[in-house]
Amino acid sequence: MTRFTLAASAALLALSAAAFAHDYTVGDLVIDHPMAFNTAPTAKSGGGYLTITNTGDTPDRLIGVRADFPKVELHTTEEKDGVARMMHVEAIDIPAGETVALEPGGLHVMFMGLGGDGFDVGEKIPATLIFETAGEIEVQFSIEERGAAAEHDHSSHGMSN
Repeated sequence: MTRFTLAASAALLALSAAAFAHDYTVGDLVIDHPMAFNTAPTAKSGGGYLTITNTGDTPDRLIGVRADFPKVELHTTEEKDGVARMMHVEAIDIPAGETVALEPGGLHVMFMGLGGDGFDVGEKIPATLIFETAGEIEVQFSIEERGAAAEHDHSSHGMSN
């Protein structure tokens, strides 16, 4: 192979990787793999998941999410007497130098008021994440097959399965 062919191949590979990349950066924060699972057509709400890595020396906080739904909140899941309950939280702390996972059974984004229009595999949900220090960033939550979580290794995203 000539140097030109190698360089062209490397450039094409980099473009292909960028086309499939699913992370975003704002300030010192890296938001990785925003996603939600498909829901039943009659679902009234759906959860959104992602990881946020703070590469800086200063803590930040996720203070809100905007999306085209009647209500979008930050939630956590708490278990009491063997019953899991979702609770609204005002903000999610993102300590300096750490990664925070929003994942099933823990912290997550709750999209409410789906109104009989559930999440379909392959769909993209545009949203704006609002951080106290870093500001706002537009992201897209990819809707994935619920069973795909077991097949898709999220370990590089800081999420546990």
